[in-house]
Amino acid sequence: MFRILMLFLTFAVTCTTPSTWAHGSDQHVLGTVTLIDASHVEVKSPKGKTVDVQINKQTRFREKGNPKGKNLPQVGDRVVIEATKDNGSLIANEVHFSSAKKPAAPTQ
Repeated sequence: MFRILMLFLTFAVTCTTPSTWAHGSDQHVLGTVTLIDASHVEVKSPKGKTVDVQINKQTRFREKGNPKGKNLPQVGDRVVIEATKDNGSLIANEVHFSSAKKPAAPTQ
C-alpha cells in the first residue's frame, strides 16, 4: 500500500511541474505587439521587456473570436506566442491574438 501511495505522489508531483505547462520545449511570449512585418514580430512584455520573435510560412495565427480568420495581428494587439528556441532565436509556431480595443465613437 505504501508503494502505491508513493508511486501516486511521485506521478502527481512530476505531472504538475512548471516544465510540463510550456508544452515541451516551447516557450510562451505574451504582451503587446510593438512592430510586425513579414519576418518577425516584436512584443513588449508586461514588465517592459521587448522580445523579438521570428515568423515564417509555418506560423499559424489565431484571432480571438475568429480562429479560422485570415487576419494578422497589428501594432497594439495583445498576443500570446508559442515559440521554439532555435540557435538563440525564437521562432513562432502559433500566435494567438486579440485586437486592441478601439475607442468608442464620440457622441454628439
